[in-house]
Amino acid sequence: MKIKVIYYLSLIILIGSVAFAQAAPSLDPCGAGPTKGSSIDWPQFHFNICHSGYNPYEFILSPANVGNLVPLWTLSVQADSSPAVVNGVVYVGAYYSYDGTVYAFNAGTGALIWKYLTGWNVLSSPAVANGVVYVGSWDGNVYALNAATGALIWKYTTEGGVHSSPAIANGVVYVGSGDGNVYALNAATGALIWEYGTGSYVSSSPAVANGVVYVGSTHGHGKVYALNAGTGALIWKYTTGSYVFSSPAVANGVVYIGSTDGNIYALNAATGALLWKYWEESIKSSPAVANGVLYVNGPGSLYTFHLPNQ
Repeated sequence: MKIKVIYYLSLIILIGSVAFAQAAPSLDPCGAGPTKGSSIDWPQFHFNICHSGYNPYEFILSPANVGNLVPLWTLSVQADSSPAVVNGVVYVGAYYSYDGTVYAFNAGTGALIWKYLTGWNVLSSPAVANGVVYVGSWDGNVYALNAATGALIWKYTTEGGVHSSPAIANGVVYVGSGDGNVYALNAATGALIWEYGTGSYVSSSPAVANGVVYVGSTHGHGKVYALNAGTGALIWKYTTGSYVFSSPAVANGVVYIGSTDGNIYALNAATGALLWKYWEESIKSSPAVANGVLYVNGPGSLYTFHLPNQ
């Protein structure tokens, strides 16, 4: 959910008579394919840069055996960030007395590996790529931390709180800020490549597909933007009826996103043209797409939509 309500999160890792899935031989076209090792990683918000919210390489869990899962360990942290799991380590952001902390825990035992203190709440969900953890903080900075040690590699300062979760694609970090800008940063150095001003708060987390960055904003009753991933040039924008806190999911040439006007929108990824919309009060959550079905959380309900030709 991309409008933040601070709550007390219990991070629970489950394991039972099922095992971690082995990596499939094919690669995910959205950039989060299987890695070496015995388990499948979840490296960033909604799994991959397209924000599918679905791991296509997990083949063990099913409706028949998911009921066998039992807690392996439980750790209570004050968090509003969703975790990333890479190479047996859980990375998650939290807040403590409004001094935000990024944690790394052993995925098998829950033991603390390291923690890094930022200047304010960490509402952004970490993204992990090439041994680096990228995360935003409400102190206005985007941080790059050594995934093994938590040591600071670089930080980039914006003019607003960074609520948005970074997406990492082709050596570039894409992230929004409360200052109204979408930023593209060099993943190795933190150097600015480009920025695009929406004119208002960007808590939506960018999705990247086929060289295009898709992101929502609260500007002008809510907009969805498509930007050239290399230059930041505007390709198209679509105006919704109210704020867009939701983060887009991109699948099969369609952008799916929610708005506080109550609609779930399906937009043509190439042109921004409206394909369809469905109304259900205020939609702040971020959609997920799997096997031809769209999943989105509304007020008190989970909605599923069967997608045509998918």
